[in-house]
Amino acid sequence: MDLLVVRSSGGLVPPASLTPSGMLQLSVIDRLPVLRCNARTLHVFRHGPGAPQVIKEALAKALVPYYPLAGRLKESSHGELQIECRGEGVWFVEASADCTLDALNYFEDATPIIPFDKLLPHHPPQTQALDPLVLMQVTQFACDGFVIGLTFCHSICDGLGAAQFLRAVGELGRNVQHPSVEPVWQRDLLPPPQPGACHCAAELLPPSPPLPLPNYQLEHANIDIPFDQINQLKQKFHESTGQTCSAFEVIAATLWKRRTQAAIKSDKNTEVKLVFFVNCRQLVQPPLPEGYYGNCFFPVTVAASSETLWGASNADVVKMIQEAKAGLAIQFGKWIKGEAMRKHGNGNPDPFAPPLAYTTLFVSEWGRLGFNQVDYGWGPPVHFIPVQGSAVIPVAILGSVPPPKTGIRLMTWCVELPHLPPFLHQMANLKS
Repeated sequence: MDLLVVRSSGGLVPPASLTPSGMLQLSVIDRLPVLRCNARTLHVFRHGPGAPQVIKEALAKALVPYYPLAGRLKESSHGELQIECRGEGVWFVEASADCTLDALNYFEDATPIIPFDKLLPHHPPQTQALDPLVLMQVTQFACDGFVIGLTFCHSICDGLGAAQFLRAVGELGRNVQHPSVEPVWQRDLLPPPQPGACHCAAELLPPSPPLPLPNYQLEHANIDIPFDQINQLKQKFHESTGQTCSAFEVIAATLWKRRTQAAIKSDKNTEVKLVFFVNCRQLVQPPLPEGYYGNCFFPVTVAASSETLWGASNADVVKMIQEAKAGLAIQFGKWIKGEAMRKHGNGNPDPFAPPLAYTTLFVSEWGRLGFNQVDYGWGPPVHFIPVQGSAVIPVAILGSVPPPKTGIRLMTWCVELPHLPPFLHQMANLKS
């Protein structure tokens, strides 16, 4: 895609007024090694003249109540991750593009050729020392529409927390006096580690050389599923079992089964896994308050032989997912206390580090996070686009179909090129 984007040099946006300084502790989930990465997204808005300046000013205001996001990651003398708060700010880049978003179809179904490198913020020069926790680029297009390219440190927020922050920026950009949700930092609300407790395999094992990366390459595909089809699948499950299921459960079951049929041979000795992530704010005792924006989720893993999945009905697979979810409260409770890893030692797999293999499918639901409710003064986004994090981790993200259509959009990087046609064929025939 030939797109000319002219960037400003970029600079730090500090909080608009004085904020507390000092060291802040992270929660036991925030500190997980697997979260020491950045989440990157694009947010496409149809209209917004002067958006870069409006958002920049609102960002500075939002960083007053959300002042930890203006800090920097540091390691304590014990190797624990902390936030050093000195009001340094987040990285902001203003940019302009030479065409209209309409000419690019608002980046609809064009993920493989979207020039992410032009729309995502570049990193600050090394003279700025440690990387900011949030990096943002606002690109204004000739039509007055704009695209926000966002890079967010996952150690600080999960998807719900990041969306909450962006909604606050939007409210302040609309001249609301205070964000409607008051941010809650208190990472000590999650139970602190018990003496002798451990929360990941890395705490139990000596350092080992990194495993070789798989040699396959995953292909992108967007799959839109209208709500009437989803409701038909849910109704079919109800007729078969007399029970109800959620849209997520029936879509995840359908995707896992059909991806297995398209990409993995039927074999009783080949184990396939489905891994999805569940918000656990209400499972903490007492439940975390509204406004908590740290990481608080837990992975649920469902495993079966590929032979079983090939032969299972969609209802059977939905029930497998529901049974795994039913044990979440117990599993999360044991993990948060460090009991599971301490009890089973090296023989207990780390739930946050499932095997990176073609036979493991990761599914994440983004449609309920709140990104589609962010409004800087010109209405919510047309849609948002997750940026592929790894070329070898099979992933599917559930989002919303861009209006005026309704339904769920599956944004997938989950099969190799030879398996893409049969996978798309399987997903196009959901009634069969």
